[in-house]
Amino acid sequence: MDDNAITKIVTQYMAAWNEPDAATRQTLLDQCWSDGGVYLDPRASLVGRDELARHIAAWQAARPGVRLEFMSRIDVHHNVFRALWRLVRADGSCGDVSIDFGEVGPDGRLVRIIGFFGAPPALR
Repeated sequence: MDDNAITKIVTQYMAAWNEPDAATRQTLLDQCWSDGGVYLDPRASLVGRDELARHIAAWQAARPGVRLEFMSRIDVHHNVFRALWRLVRADGSCGDVSIDFGEVGPDGRLVRIIGFFGAPPALR
């Protein structure tokens, strides 16, 4: 899979997080997220498109008006990527910059996302 195709898939994934309409969000996830895709972040461990869809819906409900935006281009090699993003609150203020690492499977959809929130910890 070429870099442009992976960039498109990751962009659809981010759009799903920002989509308020459940049916449209589901269509985006159908296009970009593998049936058994694994999502991990410091607060969640999910498997499958349905679990991710429920997680996103609950996340949106708890944070009205919040959106995510990229803070870097999507960096791709082989079938993996990384991208920096941030949370933007309804009032326009921004949360921490965070990073996702992910992998695209043979069917061209995401099979794994591993997210980290905030800046990396300082060396001791």
